[in-house]
Amino acid sequence: MVAESDGPEDRKPQTDEAHSAFTPPSGVGQASLPEDDHPTSEFALPEGLSTEQPAEPEGSAFDLPGGTPPGAAGGRVPSPAYTPARGVPMVRLNKEAPWQDRMRTLLRMPSGERPVPERVQRHDDQGPAVPRVLDLTLRIGELLLAGGEGAEDVEAAMFAVSRAYGLDRCEPTVTFTLLSISHQPSLVDDPVTASRTVRRRGTDYTRLSAVYTLIDDITTEDTDVTLEEAYRRLAEIRRNRHPYPGWALTVSSGLLAGAASVLVGGGVVVFAAAALGAMLGDRLAWLCAGRGLPEFYQFVVAAMPPAAMGVALTLLGPHVSWEGRPSAVITGGLFALLPGRALVAGVQDGLTGYYITAAARLLEVMYFFIAIVVGVLLVLYLGVQLHAQLTPEAALHSEVRPVAQTLAAVTLSFAFAILLQQDRSTVLMVSLNGGVAWIVYAAMHDVGGISPVASTAVAAGLVGLFGQLFSRYQFASALPYITAAIGPLLPGSATYFGLLGFAQNDPARGLASLSQAVALALAIAVGVNLGGEIARLFLTVPGAGQASSRRAAKRTRGF
Repeated sequence: MVAESDGPEDRKPQTDEAHSAFTPPSGVGQASLPEDDHPTSEFALPEGLSTEQPAEPEGSAFDLPGGTPPGAAGGRVPSPAYTPARGVPMVRLNKEAPWQDRMRTLLRMPSGERPVPERVQRHDDQGPAVPRVLDLTLRIGELLLAGGEGAEDVEAAMFAVSRAYGLDRCEPTVTFTLLSISHQPSLVDDPVTASRTVRRRGTDYTRLSAVYTLIDDITTEDTDVTLEEAYRRLAEIRRNRHPYPGWALTVSSGLLAGAASVLVGGGVVVFAAAALGAMLGDRLAWLCAGRGLPEFYQFVVAAMPPAAMGVALTLLGPHVSWEGRPSAVITGGLFALLPGRALVAGVQDGLTGYYITAAARLLEVMYFFIAIVVGVLLVLYLGVQLHAQLTPEAALHSEVRPVAQTLAAVTLSFAFAILLQQDRSTVLMVSLNGGVAWIVYAAMHDVGGISPVASTAVAAGLVGLFGQLFSRYQFASALPYITAAIGPLLPGSATYFGLLGFAQNDPARGLASLSQAVALALAIAVGVNLGGEIARLFLTVPGAGQASSRRAAKRTRGF
């Protein structure tokens, strides 16, 4: 038997790859590496951690995750899956409350907390035709937005219609000229989105009231309104003619200007001159509209005749023995042109968080106001060149005449309601509301000596409060009960004296008067909005019980 060789040649590696160049020679001990230099993998498990899951102990379905009671372990917040002891609060909406309040409550809630809609109109087991429901919703929203409704009210109406036909996860969006609504049946389905552009806007509160009646019928379980019936009624609303003819609107504009001139101290001659100038301006504006001119130029043309009438009476004053105030003629004409409706809607959108729509509405108001300024300034500058004695020191409304001025305020609101094409059943209420507003303003300013801005804000707040009450009793829009009632509070005289200051090359006095006019206009808008909010927060419809509370936007503190 031959013993195995143990020579050096037998211990040689077979190839060069059999050892590493860093391997210590034979017979030399290997040095130990420092503890920190041991190579580790980033995927290695730390010591003491096992990859095996421990067996889950048996327990109750009501045990907390991990067996940790709420508030234990140093007051750590429990798991999000933890259900409070009293349960998750369920949102309950009072069905007897007006649909406007219920829909505003839902709109101000996160979409994940909204209750599942109960389909009010049940007609088909297959479910509603989603594209048709969205189209109907957009058409209704278009009529409301074109009629001057605020963005929040339009969104509430669109939300009410879509939920009445069983569409959940609907999100309406309203801007100044664009309406859109998106519907996503579930998180795994594709959303359906539709939009509509509002290209024409007109003031017709009779049509607005009819749309609100249709929405009330759609959202009421006692009334069966199919999609076909809703489309038919909507088409009838669109086809209906205005309740008052063109000549009635022209006469109403003259009556409004005449009543406004009496409100600021004018007499019979001033009333007639202001009415004649306003009617002439209205006819010229209609002529420009028929020729396709933009509204800016229509306002410029409409503002010139009343101003020209006041300048003419000033020039004829030395030759005709009459005691009158030509400045009241111009002021009365301005009352018929100031865009109070658009101003209130713009400020309301801003206060409710619709800043894009509010900015667009206020920009429109600014353009209209600039148009009035241009028209009046052209005539006033011509009058100054003709040496007309236009004296801004002759303050308007210097003599307090409670009975005459209250009757003038009621007449002004009545004429304003006709111009807004209101339904005949609302004209009396809004006229009385305007008279109450003027009484409150006169009592605070003339008798109490309170500043005109504060007096205007309080009177406008009562207008908003009463208008919201009237609308809640009728389940209708609040605009027909509010817009015409703020007519006696419009800053016509401050606007006139501001323009006169610029025409007489006195910009300091003109800027001060125009600043006061802006302050009065903002006081009107904020007061109307605040009065409506107070009515919705603290008052309910008789027999409706306690309405659900509305969530308001939290303060961002600048973040």
